[in-house]
Amino acid sequence: MNNQPLLTDRQALARNRARMTATFMLETVADEFHERLNEVNRTFTDAAVVSGNPEFWGDQFPNAAQVADHDTLDLEPQSRDLVIHAMALHWANDPVGQIIQSHRALRPDGLFLAALFGGQTLHELRTVLAEAESRVTGGLSPRIAPMGEIRDVGALLQRCNLALPVADAVPFTVSYQDAWALMRDLRAMGEANALNARHRAPTRREVFETAADLYQQHFGTENGRITATFEVIFLAGWAPDESQQKPLRPGSAKFSLAEALNAAKGPVNQSDN
Repeated sequence: MNNQPLLTDRQALARNRARMTATFMLETVADEFHERLNEVNRTFTDAAVVSGNPEFWGDQFPNAAQVADHDTLDLEPQSRDLVIHAMALHWANDPVGQIIQSHRALRPDGLFLAALFGGQTLHELRTVLAEAESRVTGGLSPRIAPMGEIRDVGALLQRCNLALPVADAVPFTVSYQDAWALMRDLRAMGEANALNARHRAPTRREVFETAADLYQQHFGTENGRITATFEVIFLAGWAPDESQQKPLRPGSAKFSLAEALNAAKGPVNQSDN
């Protein structure tokens, strides 16, 4: 039995999602999903989308089953050729379990795709809220969900036995009038504090006022606005199948790395992401 404390208050998360009015980040992620699927030379006929926003994702993938991101997913074993986990893993009490359940739902050579907020998300707000609360109250309380770094999150794919795993991070920088506008937007996105360990009493306004001042000092722009970072990590992996490429056995390579490098006669082109 898993005796670890729950990360997320699911009732609070449901309330937050029910008040969601801003979908710009979901739209951005949906565009990325469509682009990545277009690059796969496959037609998927039995897709499912796991999320906390079934209406939005139903519009994006009208032929896919919409599955709530409950701790136990409503997915039959080997019933799908595509499972998309859409912007919900960062709120999961057991993200490994969510990926394992998604994997079990895939037929051999089925595709798992996921997007979630990564560790750089809202690092500015996290910093100023911690400093402000420490100054005003002398203590700290959980306010922003802990989010994994890309190396750790990517490793989950292999841990869950998905083949050909790929993980990449896409940072987005969003400009706001001030910290108050950012916090209003987070509520509109359904991403307000739903941590199970959050402080339940109302927060003193002085904490937010101090945080807003600190945000302007540390992360203000020349035109008087502020910036906020949203990092989205994308994951992809396949249910193992005999038809897939296999890694070479150790020692089976016909050329050494040194020989391969020496064979390059021209300069190596590098591009910035």
